[in-house]
Amino acid sequence: MTSTPHLTLRDVRASDLAAVMGLNNTAGASILPMDGAQLDRLYRNADYFRVAEVDGHLAGFLVALRDSTPHVSSNFQWFRQHCEEFVYIDRVVIGDLHRGHGLGRLFYSDVQSYAEVRSPHLACEVFLEPRDDVSLLFHGVFGFSEAGQQLMPESGRRVSLLLKKLDCYPFVRDTYADGLPDVPWLAQRTLPAGESQLRAASQA
Repeated sequence: MTSTPHLTLRDVRASDLAAVMGLNNTAGASILPMDGAQLDRLYRNADYFRVAEVDGHLAGFLVALRDSTPHVSSNFQWFRQHCEEFVYIDRVVIGDLHRGHGLGRLFYSDVQSYAEVRSPHLACEVFLEPRDDVSLLFHGVFGFSEAGQQLMPESGRRVSLLLKKLDCYPFVRDTYADGLPDVPWLAQRTLPAGESQLRAASQA
């Protein structure tokens, strides 16, 4: 008798960070390596940072940021120069044992649900050097189109900058101009202690 794996998608916790680092830095050439300081900045600032647990083990994660969030990535800065409002997918990683089972599509559906009530665009990039045809196909099927290309100064690798228009956002913007309904599935991620106040002060 085969048991069905138990899958949980939830916000990241501080206790997950070592496993997140391990997944990121063993993911291969399609994901840039990350050090502890970079991970800490994402943990403290990312608007969306969720992990997938399968039977209690970390199987993957996705990190995304809104256009107003502090971030130094050259690709994020490219989108700031070319697109007024967006939610940017900084990185998505699925562990080796869990690839090919739909976790990437699950994460993208979830981050789109987060983004489409907050922004007119979802943004990300795909490496062209070396060319990642699996990722290009995945993003094309998911509705992304190329908005431009650039050579990343951090790595010298060429990337395709992708945007997906979120057609339902104008309805949400116009209908809920005073704020989204107070329901759990629309809640903003709770940032670590003090970060929310710091961000609010910096945007005042």
